[in-house]
Amino acid sequence: MKQTLRIAILLTFACAALGAFSNFAQAQKLDLAFGLSTVEAPSASSANGVDHQPVSLTGGTYPGISGDVLFFHHLGLGGEIYWKANRGDYLNTGLPYRPLFYDVNAVYSPKLASHTYLELVGGIGALSTRFYCSSVCTYQGTNYQDSNHFMADFGAGLKFYPKGNFFIRPEARLYLVNNNLDYSSPRVTRYGLSIGYTFGGR
Repeated sequence: MKQTLRIAILLTFACAALGAFSNFAQAQKLDLAFGLSTVEAPSASSANGVDHQPVSLTGGTYPGISGDVLFFHHLGLGGEIYWKANRGDYLNTGLPYRPLFYDVNAVYSPKLASHTYLELVGGIGALSTRFYCSSVCTYQGTNYQDSNHFMADFGAGLKFYPKGNFFIRPEARLYLVNNNLDYSSPRVTRYGLSIGYTFGGR
């Protein structure tokens, strides 16, 4: 089931990307950005020990990349991936781990002022946690094992264009993670700032 879900999400992302880039000629604009974020989640002590482990996702630096294509009246498709920069120690057992968030979104980005755009997003994706082994730990020959959980995400941002087509975007995302057994809660919030460039007209 987990493998099927992973394949379905990856195929959805691939189809969305292909559709977006095939429509680039008619697109109003294409945004590409790099960002830094941190996350906030309920504390480890709030976990019940049955459905959730006493591990909070709060804190840490999350670099990431994102992109979107708007092709119909400020509407379009986008995707993003953010990962924790440093590995953590899972349950203080010496097991290194790293969470990654990735998603595909519908995007609505109307103009608010001459240099300012609102950005509203909503979509689906996954929280993928990589647990690292000291040697090869899976049949795939990697030094990590994935734990993947489907999620929905909702968020907003404001894009400011200080010069030309370069933009700065403060943003926030709410992730609702299904069956999030690895952490203290199904709710995770990401706050961050991205710097990017818009190809095409604004």
